[in-house]
Amino acid sequence: MKELDIVIQNPTGLHARPAKVFVNTAKQFQSDIRVHHGTKKANAKSLISMLTLGAEAGTTIHIVVDGVDEETAMTMLATAVADGLGEAEHINQPTNQLTSQSTNQQPQDGLIRGIAAAPGIAIGPIFQLRHAEVTFTETFGGASAEETRLQTAIEQARGQLAALHQQMLTRSATNEAAIFDVHLEILDDPDLLDTVLGKISQQQPAAQAWQSTIEARAKLIAGLDDPLLAARSADIHDVGYRVLRLLVGADDQGLRLPEHPVIVIAHDLSPSDTASLPKERVLGFCTAVGGPTAHSAIIARALSLPAMVSAGVSVLELANNTPAILDGRSGTLTLNPDAQAIAQAQQMQATWRQQQETAARSAAAPAITPDGHRVEVVANVGGLADTKAAVLAGAEGVGLLRTEFLFLDRAAAPSEEEQFAVYRDIAQAMQGQPVIVRTLDIGGDKPLPYIEVPPEANPFLGERGIRLCLNRPHLLREQVRAILRAAEHGKLRIMFPMIADIGELRAARTIVEEVRAELKVPMVEIGIMIEIPSAALMADALAAEVDFFSVGTNDLTQYTLAMDRQHPSLAGKADGLHPAVLRLIGRTVEAAHAAGKWVGICGELGADPQAVPIFMGLGVDELSVSVPAIPSVKAQIRAQTLVGAKELAQKALTCATAQEVRELVR
Repeated sequence: MKELDIVIQNPTGLHARPAKVFVNTAKQFQSDIRVHHGTKKANAKSLISMLTLGAEAGTTIHIVVDGVDEETAMTMLATAVADGLGEAEHINQPTNQLTSQSTNQQPQDGLIRGIAAAPGIAIGPIFQLRHAEVTFTETFGGASAEETRLQTAIEQARGQLAALHQQMLTRSATNEAAIFDVHLEILDDPDLLDTVLGKISQQQPAAQAWQSTIEARAKLIAGLDDPLLAARSADIHDVGYRVLRLLVGADDQGLRLPEHPVIVIAHDLSPSDTASLPKERVLGFCTAVGGPTAHSAIIARALSLPAMVSAGVSVLELANNTPAILDGRSGTLTLNPDAQAIAQAQQMQATWRQQQETAARSAAAPAITPDGHRVEVVANVGGLADTKAAVLAGAEGVGLLRTEFLFLDRAAAPSEEEQFAVYRDIAQAMQGQPVIVRTLDIGGDKPLPYIEVPPEANPFLGERGIRLCLNRPHLLREQVRAILRAAEHGKLRIMFPMIADIGELRAARTIVEEVRAELKVPMVEIGIMIEIPSAALMADALAAEVDFFSVGTNDLTQYTLAMDRQHPSLAGKADGLHPAVLRLIGRTVEAAHAAGKWVGICGELGADPQAVPIFMGLGVDELSVSVPAIPSVKAQIRAQTLVGAKELAQKALTCATAQEVRELVR
């Protein structure tokens, strides 16, 4: 038996995604694994059980492993916890973490203000969305029959969740798809199933046993002190309701909608609710609670569904069929608009749609400003499917291929041959357009269970990115070999993440040159990510030894402002349009251009409509954005003169806060 006390390192504690990483790591081993936190005890192979621990950041958990592979299991679990439990790079903040300060506001002059969640204009009657009540008889049909009914419903639910997951992937909404990964994990929870089967063995009908177990688990998690963890009770309810509906034979999602198009009003919407809203009958939605990074808002943007959140509980008292205008860009709901307001909204709506259609039709054309300046628009991708979608969306290349997808959720690193095949296929899919392959960016918030990293007090300031790979050169060497071999099939470039000084760059380049000499293949272009302030400040020295820079605005922002972009109370302040961040980007561009090199942006900010003109004005040469954003970003560039963008950027650099910058752009 092995026992270990270890401190939870990731800033959000054991909420859904970190707990999922822990559980998936534990499931790889035969040993019995239990986790203690205070007086609570959990099965490490059960997601719900782990969530009930309520383990927050900085608290200590006690791991007990007993079995044939206990030593290896303990090592991998300790490493995973120490490294931050693999929260995704573009992690979605949980529902209700960023909420309006006017939660209980009353409508004034027919106008309700909330938080903008997804752009677009919706005009139509409002409809208060309520879930259909699920009723069932308590007749017990025998243990075997009840267990069969339960297993059938779970399998059907698994199929529905897999379909929702794929629906998000087909829209290149990888982060949104991950929401349903967590739901599938809840569905497969062994403790949950064991409890339900135990109740069935005591002659409870399957529906009753399932409902009571789900409600008990959700109530337990909702009562946790940490609001981040407590919010996950909504995911358990979501999954639980799905299975219950199938158990009683309901043939819809339980969302009672009228046959005519409406603006949906709801207290909140679950991920399943939002992804299942029929676009032919739902014009947009407004929720009483939630934030712009809540699951419902994230999915709404992926589905191009106008939405506002955190409008206050007063919206739940509005009468059905009340005429309204929902503006998802400003986060407003106008009640009983007069003819003039409706006409204006219709004009705005028509303009918006025309802009989107024009952008889509022109997606393949280059993004050239009216005064003749071109900005390349490329894609951030995480696999072959994303790459193919990027081609169709008009991407002029891949500005960031996240190679972590090859290394995550597995017990061992991918072989050189496996990596080569993927890089080759992606290079061929881009049909000669450039593909920037970022070398393995693991550590901090993205651990790998099969790479042992000593516990770190602050993994975000520890062995991350290139540091980790230089300390394990076999990983970097094997990946570089695969990239250089695949370069024969397309235009591949190599980019190193988390470079802090020129010594790291030179060490990484030496490995590339050694591998290139072994393979006897041509050298490819090499660049680095500018995501550490020291790299931006030393950009002039670094520019002499690279072919390009790519600014990772997510990390550059959090390191510059000393604000964790995943922190529930600070995430709203960690704004990449802060003048300090913009000044670092401007300095980077100046240094690169002086050396005849180019600069791209590959962080999420590259698709922010308020950031695009500022980046143009700072001289950024390339914007690498999510696949769905490509047409609109190109269209925005075509509508903005370079002269105007430069004037705007210079004014932004003199602002004192990010809020002032955003007001300036508006």
